[in-house]
Amino acid sequence: MSNPLVVIYSGGMDSFTLLHEALQTGRPVHALSFHYGQRHARELHCAEAVCLSLGVPHQVADIRAITPLLQGSALTGDLAVPEGGYQSATMQDTVVPNRNMVLLSLAIGHAVTLKADAVWYGAHGGDHAIYPDCRPAFVAAMDAVSRVANYDPVAVEAPYLHLSKQQILAKGLAMGLDYQHTWTCYNGRDKACGRCSACHERLQAFAGEGVSDPLPYEEQV
Repeated sequence: MSNPLVVIYSGGMDSFTLLHEALQTGRPVHALSFHYGQRHARELHCAEAVCLSLGVPHQVADIRAITPLLQGSALTGDLAVPEGGYQSATMQDTVVPNRNMVLLSLAIGHAVTLKADAVWYGAHGGDHAIYPDCRPAFVAAMDAVSRVANYDPVAVEAPYLHLSKQQILAKGLAMGLDYQHTWTCYNGRDKACGRCSACHERLQAFAGEGVSDPLPYEEQV
């Protein structure tokens, strides 16, 4: 049997697509989510429901004790959630300090425990301009150190590293995926706000594919 694969699964549309792509490899897949003090848990609830429906082993690591160490972000602190497209300089307010290095380190440890030989996460090309821990140089560096940090090497891979949000969505639609089982909005209300940068990017991806987003929105700018 092939070695297991660990997928960092936030419950958003990128990691939702990635999880299903991992399942298509035929390898045993283990999903790992993190509660690190983000503004809401809507994505985590989506992740739990999807993994339950798919029969995918899933763990949610509650690491909220580190939240005071990861301040200065609209996602973990009191800053206002930026609205508008990702090209705005205010989008840097959504950067959580060192988030992916922390989460990947824990996922690598989980992979060693499971005797998995790879960790996948959903960094993509649209993240590069704003998020340093989603850029090719970071992925390459984390992969290199992960291969020497334990007795058994673990690869760190970002299969969507050079794809746009729309290209990821296109892959998922080709797999027949239903994106009503995901959450992207930075706010955790009953409906997605339609105004935050995450909603903007998601809606643009759906519009680019010529299909309607199945999520309800307060408004669509």
